[in-house]
Amino acid sequence: MRKTSLTREQIQQYARLSPFELKNVFIGLAQEAQADRPGQKDKSSVQMLNAGRGNPNWVATGPREAFHALGCFAVTESRRVWTADNLGGMPEPVGSGDRFDAFVRQHPGLPGIELLQKCVESAVSRFGFDKDAFVHELTDSSVGDNYPVPDRILHHTQEIVRGYVADELFAKEPPAGDFSYFATEGGTAAMCYIFDSLMKNGILHKGDRIALMVPVFTPYIEIPELDTYEFDVTYVEASMFAEVGVREWRYPAEEIDKLADPEIKLVCLVNPSNPPSLALSRQVTDQIKDIVATKNPNLLIVTDDVYGTFVDGFRSLAADLPRNTLLVYSYSKHYGCTGWRLGVIGLHDDNVIDERIASLPQADKDSLSRRYGTLSLEPEKIKFIDRLVADSRQVALNHTAGLSLPQQVMLGLFSLFGMLDEGQAYKQRIRAIVQQRLQLLLEGARMKIANDPHRAGYYIELDLMAQAQLEHGESFAAFLDKNYEPIDPLFRLAQQTGVVLLNGGGFEGPEWSVRVSLANLDDLDYLKIGHHLREIFDNYAKEWRASES
Repeated sequence: MRKTSLTREQIQQYARLSPFELKNVFIGLAQEAQADRPGQKDKSSVQMLNAGRGNPNWVATGPREAFHALGCFAVTESRRVWTADNLGGMPEPVGSGDRFDAFVRQHPGLPGIELLQKCVESAVSRFGFDKDAFVHELTDSSVGDNYPVPDRILHHTQEIVRGYVADELFAKEPPAGDFSYFATEGGTAAMCYIFDSLMKNGILHKGDRIALMVPVFTPYIEIPELDTYEFDVTYVEASMFAEVGVREWRYPAEEIDKLADPEIKLVCLVNPSNPPSLALSRQVTDQIKDIVATKNPNLLIVTDDVYGTFVDGFRSLAADLPRNTLLVYSYSKHYGCTGWRLGVIGLHDDNVIDERIASLPQADKDSLSRRYGTLSLEPEKIKFIDRLVADSRQVALNHTAGLSLPQQVMLGLFSLFGMLDEGQAYKQRIRAIVQQRLQLLLEGARMKIANDPHRAGYYIELDLMAQAQLEHGESFAAFLDKNYEPIDPLFRLAQQTGVVLLNGGGFEGPEWSVRVSLANLDDLDYLKIGHHLREIFDNYAKEWRASES
């Protein structure tokens, strides 16, 4: 198998790119490999396998069917008000519960109607909703004839999200008190809103010291570098090894101890991590709790828990440190709905951010009162969770803020489905899918990883340099480091095999590591990717042996 056609200098240039931009370069090379492989008569045999992006190839069909069944009911409700061709009115709340029950009886074969009924009944039973009010919220929101009111999140939807998060992210043991939620356009919007509002409200300032628990999703690395923020970043590195050559992707106590520095104002993490895909251990959680309790009580935590549902018994830091933590959750990966753009920001009603805003110098408080003064006669009493909403629309457009109502309906139905037996069965199936793919990848690559019960398996990060040391010792590792750029294996994979992976160094992981998404290809494709990765790795070993002779 030939080397990459690019020079080392060219590869060094590409290494400056974000891994998600570099991915496009790999895709281009893989497409060229598909189109023209020298000496290959059947060019279609070079199959592009793009495991570089985490968009899952599964779809939760049940809640989507329920959503469309609700749409049918909502249109009949609209037509009750006005009956002209293609013209309806705003659905009426009084009696909507009984009319919904009648609609269910009259349409027993409508796809999704049975699950929709279960969702409605479950919500009424668990949360004590008035049925007319809840069904009307679903119906009117499905039609989408109003602005979001309340703008932050609909009343019933917030209660449903609280229940879902308590079950899936708090291990059914939520802390005392309530979390308030802001429904956002996915987790990416949540990230943008949080950084922006923390700055606008004087909680963070340009140049402040923050920490990132790495490896981590690349935007958490790139946002602090923007000239808007220019944060002084401390990296908390997952650097433990289970044995020689087998990286554990766990945080040593001395790394977590970095958070004890009171100069560190904020720490961001993805939990389970991206790309190693491991949930925090109890030991690390307890250490962070102790640091907050003793040495850095004002430490803010942003925890992005999008992969939490892939770990049995997962418990978010927000459950253990509710006063200090902003929770970000996206529905995209679990339900296969990246195109829906559904996420939430959660903040406990008793939190250090509101306390810190209240204790700002008077000049800063006066400035903030002017900023939010058009929203309330007492702007100083506006909570941070609601300031997030206002800031998301430049304050002046607060009256039209909020996630679109049909999106909030879908978010609520996904949540209600997740709390049903059907949703729990679905969860076990998608967990099994990623674990099966992980085993096939490792089988093909002939590599091993540390056993860990907290492994989500949505991604895997393989440390090729550690593997080099494990199989052939320090001499081989030194040969690789001296003669090749860390992303050289990814160029070879794309050019020679059509396989697209991402560079782990772009996530502040080891430079010679590769990130594989286990979510977006067919199961046996991962066996092929493993075989290709092994072939590339073995070719480096052949080159090393040749250089030694």
